[in-house]
Amino acid sequence: MKLLVVGSLHLDVAVRAPHFPELDETVTGESVDYVFGGKGGNQAVAASRIGADVGFAGRIGGDAFGARLEAGLRDAHVDIAQLQKDDGASGMSAAIVDANGDYGAVIVSAANLRIDGDAIDIPSETGLVLLQNEVPEAANLTIAGKARAAGARVWLNAAPARDLSDDLVELLDLLIVNRVEAAQYPALPMTLPVLETLGADGVRFEGRTFPGYAVEVVSTHGAGDMFVGALAACVLNGAPMVDAIGFAQGAAALFVSSQRDERKNLRASDVNAFLANKCG
Repeated sequence: MKLLVVGSLHLDVAVRAPHFPELDETVTGESVDYVFGGKGGNQAVAASRIGADVGFAGRIGGDAFGARLEAGLRDAHVDIAQLQKDDGASGMSAAIVDANGDYGAVIVSAANLRIDGDAIDIPSETGLVLLQNEVPEAANLTIAGKARAAGARVWLNAAPARDLSDDLVELLDLLIVNRVEAAQYPALPMTLPVLETLGADGVRFEGRTFPGYAVEVVSTHGAGDMFVGALAACVLNGAPMVDAIGFAQGAAALFVSSQRDERKNLRASDVNAFLANKCG
């Protein structure tokens, strides 16, 4: 079965600094990197590197950032047959990573707001469609309806948090949120499974808390996307949700404790070795 990720692409301009600037404060940065990003792109790449057969549908502009984003998907062996392009600006973000590895970011959505849901198809072999909130809800609603009609499961990573229409919620098989986002959805239907990520404290799902793994953090930037991508890949491979959660937690822990240049080499075998060491 194939995973179709429909979502955002941003080129992240990531600056390392000793601390986050206060109001009116200028902080001297230590380094700058230009990093492939966007929740949709990150989750697609993570799932592909874990071993899933992944297709991506999204939109980029005709600029240098767009070319780098397309290359990032190709390098991860993600199918980009449904990658849309136009002459406008591509999505980007400016992020600051402090000495503790924590980060904050500002996103400019640009091409991501121009995604055409009507032009996106659900391939017949698709078992799961993964959505996020960095593209317009109208596109998500269109894709979710197509996915349900095709017999595919629909997951929404509701990040960043925003109001969700009842029509979209009714089409979901799983809602994934972090603890901040969870607080903004107090009245969801009891029938909708919700998975809440708790950072270093683990994961909460169906009344059970799965503790996280203690690691030395290099940066938490992208950890949630690694978790979601690994979770989707594991479920598509036939694992029960409980086992998939444990695997995805291991993938995220390994991700945050690795240097950025090492992260692109993470594979399922690395996660399994990490888990064997932690649990054995």
